[in-house]
Amino acid sequence: MNFIIWIVIGGIIGWLASLVMKTDAQQGMFLNVIVGIVGALLGGWLLSPLFGTGTINSDDFSPMSLLVSFLGAVILLAIVNLVFRGRAR
Repeated sequence: MNFIIWIVIGGIIGWLASLVMKTDAQQGMFLNVIVGIVGALLGGWLLSPLFGTGTINSDDFSPMSLLVSFLGAVILLAIVNLVFRGRAR
């Protein structure tokens, strides 16, 4: 059951991050889930030690862990935008 919740929350986090980074029109539901989950991994690696909390990937669904996962997804989309900025889409 946690796996399903993990995918749903990851999708919501990825969708919100894509709205913030204005890439929502380019992404579908599947890519939003991927961005949310990979962003949570990135946030857990970079931001969890700073905030002292876990992420959604570590089955920690507190408001702080959701924030760390969201910030990780935003960072991931910013990196992807920097890499693909000069290329035609």
